[in-house]
Amino acid sequence: MNEIKKVLPLIPLRGVTIFPYMVLHFDIGREKSILALEEAMYNDQKIFLIGQKDAKVEDPEAKDLYSIGTICSIKQKLILPGETVRVLVEGEERGRLINFVETDPFITAEIESIEESKCVENNKCEALVRSVKSSFDEYMKLSGNIPMEVMISLDDLDSPDRLSDVISSYLMLKQDTKQELLESFNVEERLEKLLSIIINEVDILKLEKKIGNKVKNRIDKSQKDYYLREQLKVIEEELGEEDEDKKEISAYKSKINKTKLPKNVKEKALNELERLRKSGSLSAEGGNIRTYLDWIIELPWNKMTEDNLDIAAAREILNEQHYGLEDVKERIIEYLAVKKMSNTIKGPILCLVGSPGVGKTSIAKSIAQALNRNFVRMSLGGVKDEAEIRGHRRTYVGSIPGRIIYSMKQAKSRNPLFLLDEIDKMSNDFRGDPADALLEVLDSEQNNTFRDHYLELDFDLSNVLFVTTANTLDTIPRPLLDRMEIIEVSGYTYEEKLHIAKDHLVKKQLKEHNLTENIINISDAAINFIIEGYTRESGVRGLERSIAAIIRKAVAEMVENNKKSMNISINHVKKYLGAVKYTFDKAEKEDRVGVVMGMAWTGYGGDTLPIEVSVMPGNGKLELTGQLGDVMKESAKAGYSYVRANSQKYEINPEFYKNKDLHIHVPEGAVPKDGPSAGVTMITALVSALSNTKVKHNVAMTGEITLTGRVLPIGGLKEKTLAAYRAGIDTVIIPKDNEKDLEKIPKSIKNKLEFITADNIDVVLKNALIKE
Repeated sequence: MNEIKKVLPLIPLRGVTIFPYMVLHFDIGREKSILALEEAMYNDQKIFLIGQKDAKVEDPEAKDLYSIGTICSIKQKLILPGETVRVLVEGEERGRLINFVETDPFITAEIESIEESKCVENNKCEALVRSVKSSFDEYMKLSGNIPMEVMISLDDLDSPDRLSDVISSYLMLKQDTKQELLESFNVEERLEKLLSIIINEVDILKLEKKIGNKVKNRIDKSQKDYYLREQLKVIEEELGEEDEDKKEISAYKSKINKTKLPKNVKEKALNELERLRKSGSLSAEGGNIRTYLDWIIELPWNKMTEDNLDIAAAREILNEQHYGLEDVKERIIEYLAVKKMSNTIKGPILCLVGSPGVGKTSIAKSIAQALNRNFVRMSLGGVKDEAEIRGHRRTYVGSIPGRIIYSMKQAKSRNPLFLLDEIDKMSNDFRGDPADALLEVLDSEQNNTFRDHYLELDFDLSNVLFVTTANTLDTIPRPLLDRMEIIEVSGYTYEEKLHIAKDHLVKKQLKEHNLTENIINISDAAINFIIEGYTRESGVRGLERSIAAIIRKAVAEMVENNKKSMNISINHVKKYLGAVKYTFDKAEKEDRVGVVMGMAWTGYGGDTLPIEVSVMPGNGKLELTGQLGDVMKESAKAGYSYVRANSQKYEINPEFYKNKDLHIHVPEGAVPKDGPSAGVTMITALVSALSNTKVKHNVAMTGEITLTGRVLPIGGLKEKTLAAYRAGIDTVIIPKDNEKDLEKIPKSIKNKLEFITADNIDVVLKNALIKE
């Protein structure tokens, strides 16, 4: 390859690449470039044109330019207004930039002429030429921007290198790609690159054409549909028929007029109907308006059911479906009585709090039936978005009303019984706090104008009877709690569970298994055995599951042994349910020193809690074991301090704290225990152990203690008393202030126990210790 060096004026090009044999005109605006052009015109009209790597560089240096450019001859120069020159040039040959000779007042550079290598394999070269021509012909037809005369002129070219350069000049390519072709000195390599580029461009053009055809067809179809629709309108007008849009508008208007809507709601609906008429049925906005109108029409703005004010009938329904729950039943009867007298009372907002399975949700359904109201339930468990309550604004795509309005639509009346289940299970996140949205819903002074974000209309909730349920009040925000009337639903006694099982659960399970009491009969003793040995809960869900399991296993045995009926006894229960799962502590059969029977309340009801104190030689250390919580530990320390302060009163050596160690233990160490109600039990056990005085084995006690010996009230007395009775206790010592709670204890249990009330620890010790 021969290379000839020469010095020529240089013009850097921005975004333009010139190939040999290419004729091109372009505008020059930079002062140095204009002076370089003038210099070339004065000499032999030769100039070196080379591409700039970065078009933003105003005064490029050698490093800002590509290394390969084109030596061109200037054919024409035209001076334009605004100090711009238009020049027509023709590319002659490739050249390599060696270095700048001068940069001021214009750029001159040393250039090497590059002689390109010829084809070595003529057959391969010919094949490449034909392929390039064929592909370029397809490219021209697809692009439609290149005159067909160009193809004719290409047929006259017999030089592969010239053919490749001419075709490269007509392709719409990026500057980097064109520069790559310019820097290919080997003709065969250049033809291969060019062929690959043309084939890729053809594929892109085909895809563009395919997309364009699809869009055009859609546009044509839309225009055609519009034209036909307009023709149809004219035809229908001539025939006196309404079009579908008018029919739809008329139908909506008729529904709005028939539905007894409040004045402001009707005005809003008619405004939206006018918007629907103007926007057209096929628009996206039209679909949103139709959905909004459907919601307005279907909501029960003025529909109400008539309350059943027959108190006797209501009480009969409640008692028939639920055993116990007297506080809830009485509150509903009170509501009915007042409403019967005044007929203006607002619906109460009740909160039923109790352990799982005690019938909070099911009693709500019974209340709805007793009042002759529609029932609707909304579970709040896991709800963490405020929009779940109030809905989304209509500006959002796919927006809908909140679950309050959705439930009112389901209820089909504006005075249903609305159950908000698991109100203590709500949470919050970055989307807001649903508890805040419920503040308005559950406020009888505000909920007559409840406004959902989607509807943006006031909806009256003041006639709704809201009933909420919760397992605990600890997680309910205080402002929300303040708006509700709290009714505590305590756990069932064993006697109540027996009644519930006999009157409800067994019958329900027999019905579900398509059986009758004549086929399977479960004895009272068997039910009691299930309650005591296989369930430990406040409610009856576990009991129902156990009964269902017994019935299934009994049916299987009947089928296998061809039995027609079966009486379930305790032995059958053991056989079907296996070994007894739960046992209860029984009272000691003899009086002992340092062992006192306490009473505790747990999540599944009451339980007995024996407390043991052991005295041993030491240096006054107090040891507490049995996985006790902080409050219970503090009760033990308070009891220890009281005993130490009053040791002489109870005939205890005043120096015991110096030479005796005390160990207080509460059995069942794997079970966590806490609460202040074991205070009196601990003092009694300490006094008994330190004075070596026996404690009556048939006495159980409960109560919080102070450092002055006062006995303070506790909670869960009903459940604790039942546990004491179950353990064989016949005397129970309780705080004086809990005397009022004795009314809640079933008479059948209360009549079998002796209750002693105590306002100070001396009363407790007098009745618990055996003085010899």
